[in-house]
Amino acid sequence: MLRMSSLVLALGFVVCAAPKDDARSTAAAETSNKVTLAVEQVASGLDQPVHLTAPASDPRLFIVEQPGRIRVVENGSLLDKPFLDIVGKVRYGGEQGFLSVAFHPQFRSNGFLYVNYTDKNGDTRIERYTVSADKNVADPRSAKLILGVDQRYSNHQGGLNLFGPDGMLYIGMGDGGSQGDPHGNGQNRNALLGKLLRLNVDRGDPYLVPAGNPYAKGGGRGEIWAIGLRNPWRFAFDRFSGLLYIADVGGDRFEEVDVVPMSVAGVNYGWSVMEGPSCNRFSGCGQAGLQKPALSYATHQNSTCAIIGGFPYHGQKIPEIKGQYFYSDYCNSWVRSFGFADGRVTDQHEWPVGRLGSITSFGEDSQGELYITTSSGRVYRIIKTPGNPAR
Repeated sequence: MLRMSSLVLALGFVVCAAPKDDARSTAAAETSNKVTLAVEQVASGLDQPVHLTAPASDPRLFIVEQPGRIRVVENGSLLDKPFLDIVGKVRYGGEQGFLSVAFHPQFRSNGFLYVNYTDKNGDTRIERYTVSADKNVADPRSAKLILGVDQRYSNHQGGLNLFGPDGMLYIGMGDGGSQGDPHGNGQNRNALLGKLLRLNVDRGDPYLVPAGNPYAKGGGRGEIWAIGLRNPWRFAFDRFSGLLYIADVGGDRFEEVDVVPMSVAGVNYGWSVMEGPSCNRFSGCGQAGLQKPALSYATHQNSTCAIIGGFPYHGQKIPEIKGQYFYSDYCNSWVRSFGFADGRVTDQHEWPVGRLGSITSFGEDSQGELYITTSSGRVYRIIKTPGNPAR
C-alpha cells in the first residue's frame, strides 16, 4: 500500500523515505533549536489503536482500539481487561470502527465518557457511558445515545469527540464519503456531515444547542459550529493561545491544517468549493468568505496520502517545544511540527524519530505530554533525548 520514495525536499523539510515498522522503542532527532527528541514505547500488542487520551488530573492512559475497545495503561502496564468493550455494536474496517472517546471535564465526579463509533448499519453514533464501581471498567449497560448521524458510504467518517476549553463537546464529521462530496454536504448548512459540531451535553436531554452556535436561531442545523470540512480526522484546541487546529484529510490534491481562533463561530473551511489553498473542481471559484489553510502539502506525492493531526505541545518535560503543533501523514509517517504566530506558520521542523510504521493518531495525557499511536499496535511517548546532545 505504501509507495516508497528516495530522499526528497518538500516544504523546506528533509523528508525521509516512507518508514517501515520497527520494533525499536527509542530513536532520536535534532533540529536547529538544539533540542533533541526521541520516542519511547509505552505499550504494544494493541489491536489497531487509533486514539489516546486521559481524563483531567488522571495519570492513566486510555487507548481506543478501532475494532471496539478501550484499553488502559496504568502505572506503565497495559491492563488485560478492557475499560469498555463494544465490539458487538461496532462495524469495523477501513475508516469505520470505534474512533475516539472524550472524557467529561468533570469525569472524576460524574464518571461520564462520550464515544464515537460506526454502528452495524454503518452510521455514526455518539454515546455516553458511565464508569462502574471499578475505576478501570465502564458500565456497558449505561449507554445513552447522544447523537446519531446517517452515513451513505463507508469513508470520510471524521470521528473525533473532544471537549473544548469552553466545556462544550465538539465532534468532527467528515463529508460522508464517496469521492468529491457528491451530495454537497460540505456546504449544506442543513446537513451535519462535513462539519464541526458543538453540543452542550450538560443541559438538555440528550443535549442543548449552545446559544453561541452560528445557526442556533436558524439558517442551518443548530449543532453546527463550522462548515466546509472534508474529513477532519483529528483537531485540537490550544488552551493557552486560544487557537483551534483542524487537520483535514484531502482528496486528490492537498492535505491541510487550518488554524483559527477557537472563539470564532461559523467558519467556512471551503470544501468542496476548495481543496487546500486552491479551487477544487473549477478554476476561478468564488473564494470570498472561505478560510484558507495555514499549511498544506500535496497529496500522493513523496509517499504521502492522509494527514494525521496532533496537538500543540504544552507539557512540562520539553519546554523548548512549547506551543509547537505536531502532525504526521499516515503513509509517510514522518513527524513534523510548527509554531503559529501573527496569523502565520513559523518555526517549522521535521523530527526523524525513527521507523514507527503507519501513524494513526497523536494523543495527549493529563499533563500535556504527547503520544503517537501506530497501526502496528504500538504506542510511543515523545520525549527529550537523555543528555540532549547538540551538534
